[in-house]
Amino acid sequence: MKQNRLKFPLLMNIVCVLFLFSILTHIGCDSNKSSNTSKDGKIRVVCTIGMITDIVKNVGGDKVEVIGMMGAGVDPHYYKPTMKDIQTLSSAHIVFYNGLQLEAKMGEVLAKMKGDTQTIAVTDSIDKAQLLRPDEFEGQYDPHIWFDVRLWMKVVEKVRDALSEYRPQDKTIYQENAENYLAKLSELDQYVRTQTELIPSEQRVLVTAHDAFNYFGRAYGFEVRGLQGISTATEASIADVQDLATYIVEKRIPTIFVETSVSTRKIDAVKAAVNAKGLEVELGEPLYSDAMGNEGTPEGTYIGMIRSNIDTIVKGLTREMSVTEED
Repeated sequence: MKQNRLKFPLLMNIVCVLFLFSILTHIGCDSNKSSNTSKDGKIRVVCTIGMITDIVKNVGGDKVEVIGMMGAGVDPHYYKPTMKDIQTLSSAHIVFYNGLQLEAKMGEVLAKMKGDTQTIAVTDSIDKAQLLRPDEFEGQYDPHIWFDVRLWMKVVEKVRDALSEYRPQDKTIYQENAENYLAKLSELDQYVRTQTELIPSEQRVLVTAHDAFNYFGRAYGFEVRGLQGISTATEASIADVQDLATYIVEKRIPTIFVETSVSTRKIDAVKAAVNAKGLEVELGEPLYSDAMGNEGTPEGTYIGMIRSNIDTIVKGLTREMSVTEED
């Protein structure tokens, strides 16, 4: 990956600056938030990405009113907040966001919000020594920590502690809910490890549209290659496409993947380039990366999206490889 490809486009920077000005102008101390609960006695919580929203729902239970800003198929790297979003943020008691620049400049905006709204970057709970800092991302940390289930469990604890501190009288409820959810995540982590064993070690090579799966690779023993950089705001060049195609042919990888929140255009180009080199590579079923599935479906939960991903990866990487011509 070339370093200059990892800089946000000028348009994105302009949008972020305008949003920063807008939100600082419009958000102040909300006079309706004179207490730490809403009229129905619940804490109003706003979350950026769905994976955080899912944690708050599980830990907060019926003691919280949760709004998720980014739904199925929404790419947080490109997300452009609206004035309605600004109003939603200003009405919250607590805002949970990922941080590590996942939400682009929006994270800086949230950190500067004033008044009765607490803004919490959930990744602050992770020891920096456990974070990945890929060379191609110009010294920044990889924000996609939810792909390591054990790391994501630390975020659950962060949410539990934040809710408990905000409303101590319900601390026991948050602790019990978190304990139950953490037990499920422990089972999920073991499920991923068990499914991974179905793939021969030499075939554990995951090629995706962008570099969102590095924590997954480190945690579960996969070599990971992404066409785009860690942020989908980067662009892949023709040379990148050809280099990745050559790598796929050399490794004889049977299946490559694209994520639900990313366009298939570039990965389709990789598939065509690989086929032109004599290997019939398949485009597997979509993976969930920066967004979960539709609400109300199994994939619309964190546990469901992770289970779906590993099942899809196992299916794709254990299929028989075919060639278009003799090697």
